[in-house]
Amino acid sequence: MSITLLIIVATALVSISGFSNRTLFHKLDFSPYQVMQRKEWYRLVSHVLLHGDWMHLFVNMFVLFSFGNIVERSFPMLFDGRGTFYYLLLYVGGAAFASIPALKRYGNNPNYTAIGASGAVAAVLFTSIILLPTSKIYVMFIPIGIPAYLFGPLYIGLEYYLDKRGGGRIAHDAHYWGALFGLVFPIALKPALFLEFIGQIFG
Repeated sequence: MSITLLIIVATALVSISGFSNRTLFHKLDFSPYQVMQRKEWYRLVSHVLLHGDWMHLFVNMFVLFSFGNIVERSFPMLFDGRGTFYYLLLYVGGAAFASIPALKRYGNNPNYTAIGASGAVAAVLFTSIILLPTSKIYVMFIPIGIPAYLFGPLYIGLEYYLDKRGGGRIAHDAHYWGALFGLVFPIALKPALFLEFIGQIFG
């Protein structure tokens, strides 16, 4: 079984349990206040196992399945025997990195909590864009595919705008910080990927 599928199965099992088990839910959710006051650092990552409802779970796991397999298959070729480790580090690191802005913003707010794998999934999605920038990404209700290298800045720009506008319950900042982590992570490991990225676009 692939690592991507294992992550999906584990996330689904914990999320479904969390729908009814509120003790488990509140033990794993991302509470910046609990992290700062009680040093429960695991919450920077554990919240990716929780989702608010079936649709939230399905969308995140569908995106992970669609793009995670691409990255998981590519990493062993790029990083020899470290591919699986780096893929897991991408997912976990994306989750933690995407949580840092909310940690700073809400560290003194005991009422703020967040859940979901969106930051980690965004990291995987944007690493796939680095690897395959000319591939097409299809968005709901849009009949034509958008080249990945164009989808990337559109996504980050939209999430940044929605975060600054505020008023919703979605942690848009986690989306674009996770996406930025996914852009930087593979290039930091192998700088030549940036030239390959440019070459594929203008090749």
